[in-house]
Amino acid sequence: MPFSVSEYTERLVRTQRLMHEAGVDVLLVSDPANMNYLSGYDGWSFYVPQVLVVIADEEHPLWIGRKQDANGARITTWFHADQIIPYPEKYVQSSDQHPMDFVADILSQIGQSKRRIGVELDAYYFSARSFEQLKRRMPNTCFKDTSLLVNRVRMIKSDQEIEYMRRAARIVEKAMRAGIHSIGSGVRGCDVAATISYAQFSGTPDYGGDYPAIVPLLPSGIKTSTPHLTWSDSHYQEGDAVILELAGCYKRYHSPMARTAVIGKASPKLQDLAEVVIEGLNTTLEAIRPGITCEEVEAVWSKVIEKRGYFKDSRIGYSVGLNYPPDWGEHTASIRKGDRTVLQPNMTFHLIPGVWLDHYGVELSETLRVTESGCEVLANFPRKLFQIPDPPLATMPVEESGA
Repeated sequence: MPFSVSEYTERLVRTQRLMHEAGVDVLLVSDPANMNYLSGYDGWSFYVPQVLVVIADEEHPLWIGRKQDANGARITTWFHADQIIPYPEKYVQSSDQHPMDFVADILSQIGQSKRRIGVELDAYYFSARSFEQLKRRMPNTCFKDTSLLVNRVRMIKSDQEIEYMRRAARIVEKAMRAGIHSIGSGVRGCDVAATISYAQFSGTPDYGGDYPAIVPLLPSGIKTSTPHLTWSDSHYQEGDAVILELAGCYKRYHSPMARTAVIGKASPKLQDLAEVVIEGLNTTLEAIRPGITCEEVEAVWSKVIEKRGYFKDSRIGYSVGLNYPPDWGEHTASIRKGDRTVLQPNMTFHLIPGVWLDHYGVELSETLRVTESGCEVLANFPRKLFQIPDPPLATMPVEESGA
């Protein structure tokens, strides 16, 4: 397993402590990242209902999932065989039976159905029907929303988790370098995405990569005016800007990074915006330290860009680490106005102060660890607007990038 049993049990104890504070006796964990965090379970089975049952006054959780995936649970978790409870295939994507019927029956059999049960109402893979079936099957249960309970436990990383994120950072360095070197006039966006994906999966000579929670985001041209677009099979043209936002992933731990490139000479407007974003990013990184709040970090960024005539009303970062599709963020702390989360050592953030205007945009980002006195940037990659020559850099010798 990626971690010792003692680390898993320590995570469980901290989770049970928060359950007590929230007035919850039983916690149903359906978020696959939270399930992995507490049990080690790692399988692409989150497209069907599955839960980890954590009971506040018991040492051993239960994994309840599809029968086909039970061996996966035995292989990847620290659980004994009697903690793994599979439901039959008849419950899978059935119109008249539902896996949560099975879960409710198990909870009733072990005397937990009339207690205060926490459910992750806002988890991607906990559906409205799942909740309705639980309520129908257990009418005397007091349900509570515990959507971010385990997520909050995850915010402060162990040394081993930090090491995995550092390895992910080595992978994202390689993937970003490969992506930038493959961009050029006449090159298709889908081919750049393929090059990046190969680098993400192959990893380094010492360790391979996992599939990231988000595919490479590769908007180009006017599409750089908005985040969260991927790629197409269109050919890049001279003058196109290309944003690359991607992550290295190792044992489900992510180190995202974004950079911006332009094919040929950058326009004065694009160059100016890139300089502002880089200055804001550098100044913000220098300000990060334990004891400062997320909104205080955001204020540093805003002050830098506003004196240059730019404004940004969306967050500039968020807690990041262990995750599964569709997102690598932890959904807890955000670096934005109003978030008074206090930074503590071994919290990790994706600091992404991108600016998107009506017709173009610029992104540069870093994944960081809060240290005892400041912050550690996990990746080592130049912070600049990359200007791509013609022909593409892929046809030229590749040089190692420095800081």
